[in-house]
Amino acid sequence: MATREQRGERRTDALSKQRIVEAAIELLDAGGESALTFRALAARLSTGAGAIYWHVANKDELLAAATDDVIARVVTDVAGDAEPREAIRTVALGVFDAIDAHPWVGAQLSRSPWLTAMPQIFESIGSQLHALGVPERAQFDSTSALVLYVLGVAGQNAANGRLYAHGTDRAAFLGEVARRWTGLDPARYPFVHRVAAQLPEHDDREQFLAGVDLILNGVETGR
Repeated sequence: MATREQRGERRTDALSKQRIVEAAIELLDAGGESALTFRALAARLSTGAGAIYWHVANKDELLAAATDDVIARVVTDVAGDAEPREAIRTVALGVFDAIDAHPWVGAQLSRSPWLTAMPQIFESIGSQLHALGVPERAQFDSTSALVLYVLGVAGQNAANGRLYAHGTDRAAFLGEVARRWTGLDPARYPFVHRVAAQLPEHDDREQFLAGVDLILNGVETGR
């Protein structure tokens, strides 16, 4: 007698929230927020949706947990003996790279700034500004300026990356932009003409860190 065809195999190991979050990150990285459904997640984990709901109530909670997980890796990846300024640069570049690798993180941080991930970023930068000797009355404004710069530039960089087809030659694309800039009226756009040649070969990460340093220089001068 033929046996009944087996349905999809189910997990035999314990399902944890961490495993769910890791699977969610994989789905988000592959297809963005629209790809993250409890049905797709259940299929990836070889389990039922009910088992997932035991750990997370809904998609918003899962997105928050996934964002927290990505940012937590960044803010904990700083050497304990690092100088405050270098620690800030490390955190800032870590967030920049994390949002570049996981564009949905930037969207989540801007959409839901009360997420646990945002206090993590504020704490990691603000505590270093405190160690740098920034007066307490200036710490909130200084931290806010840095955090908003980091998230704004990182989010825009990630958005730029999604605008162009995979495999686009970055230098060639920016070279065309530079060519168009130099075609503008030099009397009206003198500065644009002067910097156009730097556009095709500039390094986004180096330019990002230069902005962080400009803010830190201002903060230290004010101190």
